[in-house]
Amino acid sequence: MMKRLIASAFWSISRWRLASEPAPRRPTILIGAPHTSNWDFILMLGIAWKLGIRIRWLGKSSLFDGWRGPVMRGLGGIAVDRESPGEVVSDLVRHVSEDKVTAIVITPDGTRGPHTHWKSGFYRLAEQTGLPVTLGYVDRPTMTTGLGPTIDITGDIAADMDRIRDFYRDKSGLRPAARVEPRLRNEPGRG
Repeated sequence: MMKRLIASAFWSISRWRLASEPAPRRPTILIGAPHTSNWDFILMLGIAWKLGIRIRWLGKSSLFDGWRGPVMRGLGGIAVDRESPGEVVSDLVRHVSEDKVTAIVITPDGTRGPHTHWKSGFYRLAEQTGLPVTLGYVDRPTMTTGLGPTIDITGDIAADMDRIRDFYRDKSGLRPAARVEPRLRNEPGRG
């Protein structure tokens, strides 16, 4: 209840507008994209708290050092060891089976540095758990943020990514120059 009140106050004073489809009614993988700024985190919390979505999110392990650890975990954080990226998906599969979370937030365009493609962990996690993927977004030109459609991954990577690309085509993020095109490195038929 307190989180929803905080979120309502945030949206009432924010220059940003929450323009969202209804919250998913089943557990989901929630993509946060384009991820171009640390402010995306505040917007994500505002979306989740306003819509009543219980979230878990991934963060680099250094975010959980010292006094920040309990705060980050309290906000739903799961520390990720970037030295062992292959273990992330298996760890998340374990989290999903142990903890019936409403949404696992993943930013597939990675950190805010320069990249040429999205990381494929969200896709592998969706395949391994059968969870759908909800397309969350930030769009600076329209000052809107929220949730788009929730889709089921079919296993046809090219077709699934075409649907995802179509949704994000006109979304720019807080720093448009840092936007990464939704494209997986291992996407068939892509150069």
